[in-house]
Amino acid sequence: MKIWKSILAIVAGIVVSVVLSVGTDLILASLHVFPPTSTGVYVTWMLAVAFFYRSLYGVLGAYTTAALAPAKPMNHATILGFLGLLVNIVGAITMWDKGAHWYPLLLVITALPVAWSGGRIFIGRIKSKSVTQSAH
Repeated sequence: MKIWKSILAIVAGIVVSVVLSVGTDLILASLHVFPPTSTGVYVTWMLAVAFFYRSLYGVLGAYTTAALAPAKPMNHATILGFLGLLVNIVGAITMWDKGAHWYPLLLVITALPVAWSGGRIFIGRIKSKSVTQSAH
């Protein structure tokens, strides 16, 4: 039963990150801030904005995974980070000739730190709650 809770925690983190990322992409395209997603033609500032919100959503996804983990939340967040790393490596390879190289490389380089950050934020909140509760 515990393995299923672990899998669900990781899947939930993926869903949070992907839904928010794709949703933001679609909203920005519908507002004509970004070009239609089918064209994939982005200038540097657009890639920087996308990197920023995707990183934030990655942290939120890892936080979600850690919060739902049945035990060892940092391990779960780290697994999510390794899955993100793998997906970003595949994305970098398959999309290498489609635009700026710095963007997919930055996604690869930051996949683990982003996931680690989400897990650490969750752990920090748990510790601060336990300190607050023990003080009362």
